[in-house]
Amino acid sequence: MKKFALFAMVCLWHAPIFAQTKTKNPDSLMYQTQRQKINAMLDARHRKFGQYDQSLKMHTGIFGLQTKKDIRRSNDILMDIARTDDSIFIQTKILLSYRTFQQQQAEQKSTQSEDYSLKYMNTINRLRDQIDKMKQDQLTAQKQQQSSVRLYYIIFVLMLGSILFLLFRKKRVVA
Repeated sequence: MKKFALFAMVCLWHAPIFAQTKTKNPDSLMYQTQRQKINAMLDARHRKFGQYDQSLKMHTGIFGLQTKKDIRRSNDILMDIARTDDSIFIQTKILLSYRTFQQQQAEQKSTQSEDYSLKYMNTINRLRDQIDKMKQDQLTAQKQQQSSVRLYYIIFVLMLGSILFLLFRKKRVVA
């Protein structure tokens, strides 16, 4: 019976762990997707910055000077880089919110696990106390039974002694 109870407790304790290993966490997938999106945006920004660097080096004007068109093209690329930076910041904020959410979930799971373990420990301690009390009750009952058996033996011996005494006394009186 004790082995069965221990086996059941172990199974109940590990059931959430087995359930988690079978399915992937959708929040983790969203986090990975968001990271890939940000990495792609950073790669695009890097390419745009290379275009900006090239546009700064372009001098299509007379005597190798920059024209208004060259400067506008450079400014357009720079504005596109700034927009890309803004969207990267927004996506990074979303990524951090996913991360915070995952941390909160992990904290909740750990506190829940602690609660479960404390409840199991309390249950085990309560059962141990009950077992100890039952053992004490059993010892008390055994002592009471032994004392009542001794009392019965003493009463039996006294009754037998009084019967024998009365029998021997009658024989003396009759003789």
